[in-house]
Amino acid sequence: MVNFSRFLLQAALTGVAIAVVVAVFFPHVLDRDGEERAQLQVAEPLPTTAGEAAVSYADGVERAAPAVVNIMTSRVLDTPGILDLHEFFGQPTPPPGDTEQASLGSGVIMTDQGHILTNHHVIEEADAIAVVLPDGEAHPAEIIGIDPDTDLAVLRIRAEDVAVATAGHSRNLRVGDVVLAIGNPFGVGQTVTQGIVSATGRNQLGINTFEDFIQTDAAINPGNSGGALINARGDVIGINTAIFSRSGGSHGIGFAIPVDLAREVMTEIIEQGYVARGWLGIEVQAMNRELADSFGLDTPRGVLVAGILRDGPAQEAGIEIGDVITHLKGDAVNSPREALNIIARTDPGSALSIKLLRDGEEVELEATVAQRPI
Repeated sequence: MVNFSRFLLQAALTGVAIAVVVAVFFPHVLDRDGEERAQLQVAEPLPTTAGEAAVSYADGVERAAPAVVNIMTSRVLDTPGILDLHEFFGQPTPPPGDTEQASLGSGVIMTDQGHILTNHHVIEEADAIAVVLPDGEAHPAEIIGIDPDTDLAVLRIRAEDVAVATAGHSRNLRVGDVVLAIGNPFGVGQTVTQGIVSATGRNQLGINTFEDFIQTDAAINPGNSGGALINARGDVIGINTAIFSRSGGSHGIGFAIPVDLAREVMTEIIEQGYVARGWLGIEVQAMNRELADSFGLDTPRGVLVAGILRDGPAQEAGIEIGDVITHLKGDAVNSPREALNIIARTDPGSALSIKLLRDGEEVELEATVAQRPI
């Protein structure tokens, strides 16, 4: 009898233990009615401290996106001499005459008067330009001015209550900063991509005459040209311009014009219709070891004057072919790019001090800078 009582007690205790295990580790198995019950596994909220927020760039995008527009251009091509290639490929031959070519790009509204920054190559040779706002409203656009040397253009639309982008400061960018590209890639509609600043001050890429690009791995594709590169707060810090690609798509190497440079260009275009840049009328080339040895230099430095425009500012100042320019405005120059930038940033009509080597002797000259031909 005692053994039987012990057996009942052990069975009861075992049952209680099983119930506890089920209740703790498998709460979804039984409900009050003994039926199976499914439960969601909900994560505990992350602890936050003052000033800490979830990792999202939605607020920045919401701030900047309304000012990023689609740009549609059309160009009429005269095709009187079309060969019968359509027949060759089994397609009907189009009638002779004019054909219309359309293209897409992006732009950024920068003023409450409807001024839009975009790339020059987006609107180059366009016969008609339309700007489509994010809400789908379309407006004809006029060209206020262009600057092919930086691949920038300023358009204007006559629209009321337009969203205006907030310009940041590209000079404060650091490699590793989070950036987002907003534009209209492949005409699919406004799209946002995210990446970081991969490099700053990129030049000698052969894209523009004056180059000082922000490099980013945020995806930039055809149609993004002229769109905004923004920081996490939604400030515009660049105008997307070009990509390095072997396929036509993004490979994570994109380039944007810094907003500090873009604003300077835009301001001059709005105020005077063009960008004032200095010009001397010279052609220079980089010095290498062989050239340095031939000029008796211990190291390659300066730039070699390879050509001079007749009656230009350089010739009037006494510069000669074969001179090696070592300093401009007191600053050492070691590449044609440095020399071009210093000259271009000198106001037309002002004096530019030049230090050069001629036949092994140091010569100092002063030239009056002219306006760079547009």
